[in-house]
Amino acid sequence: MAGSGAALAAAQQSGAAGPKNFVIASGNGQRCCARALEMLGKGIDTLDAVIAGVNINEEDPEDDSVGYGGLPNEHGVVELDASVMHGPTRRAGSVASIRGVKTPSKIAKLVMEQTDHIMLVGEGASKFAEAYGFRPENLLTEKSRLAWLIWKRSLRDAGGHNNWTDGLDAPAIAGGGPTALKQAFPDVTDELLAYAWDRAVHPVTGTINCLALNAKGEMSGVTTTSGLSWKIAGRVGDSPIIGAGLYVDQDVGAAGSTGRGEENIRVCGAHSIVENMRHGMSAKDACLDVLKRVARNYNNDQTRLQKFDLNFYALRKDGDFAGASLWNGVWRRGQFRPRQFSYAVDGKSRLENCIFLLERPKA
Repeated sequence: MAGSGAALAAAQQSGAAGPKNFVIASGNGQRCCARALEMLGKGIDTLDAVIAGVNINEEDPEDDSVGYGGLPNEHGVVELDASVMHGPTRRAGSVASIRGVKTPSKIAKLVMEQTDHIMLVGEGASKFAEAYGFRPENLLTEKSRLAWLIWKRSLRDAGGHNNWTDGLDAPAIAGGGPTALKQAFPDVTDELLAYAWDRAVHPVTGTINCLALNAKGEMSGVTTTSGLSWKIAGRVGDSPIIGAGLYVDQDVGAAGSTGRGEENIRVCGAHSIVENMRHGMSAKDACLDVLKRVARNYNNDQTRLQKFDLNFYALRKDGDFAGASLWNGVWRRGQFRPRQFSYAVDGKSRLENCIFLLERPKA
């Protein structure tokens, strides 16, 4: 196990000083943290602040794991999930498999505020959003559509035929890799083809989680995602599930997750972390304990564990915090990228390496 001394030192300083305006998020949340912290400084409610923060990612077509431009299901349709929890009122709301709305975090908040339900799914969630004035939009960008199209045509059966031809009466175009794909998509840039091929063979699990604490000690959280790329239509991961992808207890702290949702659901990750902190664990130890439970589900077999990653973010009410991951990072094209998380305090938004349970061997 290893981690960032700078982040832990900052946590201790923050905890010693008592509650202050503080935001923590996943690695793609640096802009999110900055916006949320700015809003907290103006006295905005903690839930409104974190939702405004993640809206940046939800509305950004370049973030292909969240909201607009998120990579779609196997049929090429973008389905989004989100959950929110408001510490002061101890209320929650979520949506799953919602279509046609860039900002599912806003709809999750509407579920919390306007109903006595907690979760709406599928067509019902989409119709609920329409009732509140959210007009259906096509969430596929040309970039995400191309990635889906290349994934779809790259699927092959035992005879080497792809999804859309048996080879009997179709152009003889090789099926895989950016070079071969250039024949099929001559007007697409090499850079975009390389991106689309990478996404086809390395589906993203993405997501953004954001947690906030204000100087009054009030806490809230949000998790939002487009889910696993190329998923079966209707698949729901941990993000909209209260207690898995997000949990906030105003008396104790908050936690959230990104990564492989199925593994997190099996350990009720966010709730388990908050319960660990309730019993006196630091945010770091609380996260690592739950990651150990994930590893135990595979008998600590690192060969199997290497096939996925899972990341937790935790924030105690006293200001102690941590970002933790199952693996220290990922090797891609000979380059190592550490798992990181974002946090903002004292007017600055920073990136920090996560603490981790396992160290990934060099690929």
